[in-house]
Amino acid sequence: MLDKFFNPKSVAIVGASRQKGKVGYEILRSMIEAGFPGTIYPVNSQADEVEGLKCYPSLTSIGQVPDLAIVVVPAKGVAAVMQECATLGIKAVVVITAGFKEIGEEGRKLEQQILQIARQAGIRIIGPNCLGLIVPANKLNASFGGTLPAVGSTGYMSQSGALLAAILDMANANSIGFSKLVSIGNKADVDEIDIIEAFADDPDTKVIAGYLENITDGNTFVRIAEQISQKKPILLMKAGVTAAGAKAASSHTGSLAGSDTAYEAVFERAGVIRCFSIKSQFDFAQGFAYQPLPKGDSVAVITNAGGAGIMAADAIEKQQLTFAKLTDETQKRLASKLPAAANFHNPVDVLGDALPDRYEFAIDVVLDDPNVDAVVILLTPQAMTDATGTAEAIVNVLKRKPGKPVFTCFLGAEKVAKGNAILRDNNIPQYDSPEAAVLTIKVMVNYVRWKARPKRIVKLFSVNRHKVETILQRNLRQGTRQIGEAESKEVLEAYGFVTPKDAVANTALQAANIADQLGYPVVLKIWSPDIIHKSDVGGVKIHLENAQQVMDAFDLMMFRIPKKLPNAKILGVLVQQMCGGGKELILGMNRDPHFGPLMMFGMGGTMVEIMHDVAFYLAPLTAEEAKQMLVSTRTYKMLIGARGQKGVDIDAVAEALQRFSQLVTEFPEIQEMDINPFMVGPAGTTPVAVDARIRVEKA
Repeated sequence: MLDKFFNPKSVAIVGASRQKGKVGYEILRSMIEAGFPGTIYPVNSQADEVEGLKCYPSLTSIGQVPDLAIVVVPAKGVAAVMQECATLGIKAVVVITAGFKEIGEEGRKLEQQILQIARQAGIRIIGPNCLGLIVPANKLNASFGGTLPAVGSTGYMSQSGALLAAILDMANANSIGFSKLVSIGNKADVDEIDIIEAFADDPDTKVIAGYLENITDGNTFVRIAEQISQKKPILLMKAGVTAAGAKAASSHTGSLAGSDTAYEAVFERAGVIRCFSIKSQFDFAQGFAYQPLPKGDSVAVITNAGGAGIMAADAIEKQQLTFAKLTDETQKRLASKLPAAANFHNPVDVLGDALPDRYEFAIDVVLDDPNVDAVVILLTPQAMTDATGTAEAIVNVLKRKPGKPVFTCFLGAEKVAKGNAILRDNNIPQYDSPEAAVLTIKVMVNYVRWKARPKRIVKLFSVNRHKVETILQRNLRQGTRQIGEAESKEVLEAYGFVTPKDAVANTALQAANIADQLGYPVVLKIWSPDIIHKSDVGGVKIHLENAQQVMDAFDLMMFRIPKKLPNAKILGVLVQQMCGGGKELILGMNRDPHFGPLMMFGMGGTMVEIMHDVAFYLAPLTAEEAKQMLVSTRTYKMLIGARGQKGVDIDAVAEALQRFSQLVTEFPEIQEMDINPFMVGPAGTTPVAVDARIRVEKA
């Protein structure tokens, strides 16, 4: 699909310049210095030649149709160049030029103009406002980002050209290679999904990595990334994730679900590995690119220093990996040749005077152990240490035994530099700390587990969709956006939830009569479409045991609340059965504009925004995903019965989440929804949706 970008036989640089420092000059110079084997056509109407190459006044004057055009003319001239590309039949164009939608409305119109020309002519565009693209294996450096990097197996895309230039510089300084690098800029046409798909089909790319600031088509991204993650790991940095500028939300879920929350849920669903720094992204990439995936999570450590071994052991425990227990046979083999003072357990300490042969023996033996899934090799540069020889020994062992992943950490700088260079040249991952090596193993283990997860099967329950549709459409016709508690509960009942019995009272005596019929204890709640968080204004009274308490609570509410909120329309007071004997939970949903319904689970009542002990996941939910939402919270320990307490019906909570997920998936009008509290008792009891609120908008 993007082959003309990555494998061009000829490249035209429209806007090639003779002036050093100009983008048009730097791109041409980069192309020449990289040794591009195809034909380069500089296009500049004011020059006869640039850097020894014949210069053409226009694309048409070349007399040939270049495979790829790089456009570096001013923004207002790009449309004319695009029209010329369309006339000639050029199908791949990189628009380096800035000054488009990133600068405002005028630039947006220019961008739409060039996009319209491209689509009518079947042209694909990378950019505008980008750094260009690089394919090291083809000696193609159509960018102004720096020197051509080494050939590697990581494909990299970046929405930021400046960041890509920094990544390129770091990679060159550390001899890190790439299969392809693409700056996607404004993503007028080719976007992150196109690049990910191209990298997925590229035999030279083993690892897909990138930096994104936003995702163009959320639902398509989830679907495509989930498919591709089964074949190749996707490592992404995502910027622009703070809550600053987020709209005010009316529900607990809405207030807790920021942009970053949605991306975390999306990456979890799609198997995308989230990276929080360039360094960690490089760390993870070299693990995936150069080592086999671990078959399990048992890690063995080989070291020549006790302190370094302890650091690795701490990191293994912190990352909740298994500290491998070496078999008796392994320990006997180690004891047969290692000094008596060495440690034959994990971590295997070969002692500070270990020469390469001792390291080679220990690695050989430990890799044979069936209890070991991955090995971390540590080296500290002591007086007798031979870092270069040890690196060569590691290379020798792994040539014989390539089946298990091995990660190295030669601590130090100058004394271990040559050893690290040997490891790097032989595609053996090396890290600057034990923690970085162990974190890479953790990420790889999690990826293996994600790939092995059960096939996603979303259960559909028998529900009354017609009733829900009637309620939602009636409120939308009336202009009501916040649906009241009574109708919210009707919606829930239509999807199989149980709600407490209740009725609205307009006088204190009527409230007492309703309470007598329901049975004590009861709850009173202020009844107003203008009051969302009732408890904040004293609009909830619980554990009312008799008629007098009910009437007193009614009178107090009707006296105080109108003084606090004189403009609120108060319709009465809801008298409700008191639900007790269970745990208060919250089930929530906030509809993300890019990715759809974002489900929430956590501790309920008024504590949800204080504790922030919540889990989010994209709808629709499978049974496994619903249970995983519970497990991922601190609340879960309480739910299963900590310190002798009786646990609650976990399966019932998971089913409720699935029913809720089905509801919000089937009705896109629902923008936000909370069930809070959702009372759950021990197995065999019926969970009750005590309170609920829904905010709707036209779909």
